[in-house]
Amino acid sequence: MTFRLGLTGSIGMGKSTTAKLFAEAGCAVWDADAAVHRMYSEGGAAVAPLKAVFPDAIIDGAVSRDRLKAMISKDASVLKVLERIVHPLVGEDRAKFLKETTADIVVFDIPLLFETGGNKGMDAVVCVSVSPEIQQDRVMERGTMTLEQFEQIRAKQMPNEEKCAQSDYVVVTDTLEHARKQVNDIVLKIRKDLSVA
Repeated sequence: MTFRLGLTGSIGMGKSTTAKLFAEAGCAVWDADAAVHRMYSEGGAAVAPLKAVFPDAIIDGAVSRDRLKAMISKDASVLKVLERIVHPLVGEDRAKFLKETTADIVVFDIPLLFETGGNKGMDAVVCVSVSPEIQQDRVMERGTMTLEQFEQIRAKQMPNEEKCAQSDYVVVTDTLEHARKQVNDIVLKIRKDLSVA
């Protein structure tokens, strides 16, 4: 049996680092953002269906995220159409990954796991967490967005406390070593439970 472990967490919480720690512990990791990136690339599964609806969003045979963002900021209904096209493709990619993997634990790295109801398809959920101050510092250190943009993103995401309360495990990512210990403990517990099942 393959154990499906959802991994989620708000922006700047350390989810990508935690996903790498699960991979180090021998888990297979499927990354939702990477899947979308593949689909938006030249020849990707989302290019043709999006070209049919938003031809202006295609540049050199690939989907331009910047153009899509600009279109969404002008017209909020664009996002709904985009999600209707992309979400089923992402679901197919995830199912294919699960079918082809030989790992005992598959980690599904999905930023909006609770917001999209994806948690219902998981055997357990891990939420990464850190204080709001550290979260803000991390995002600001990246230098990719303004404080206002960060606050807008945070406002759209489910509050961290709510995500943690709905999760089976919480990994506090204050230090790398602390996060690694928690990940290893979770993997050990799941493997122990799988061996008894």
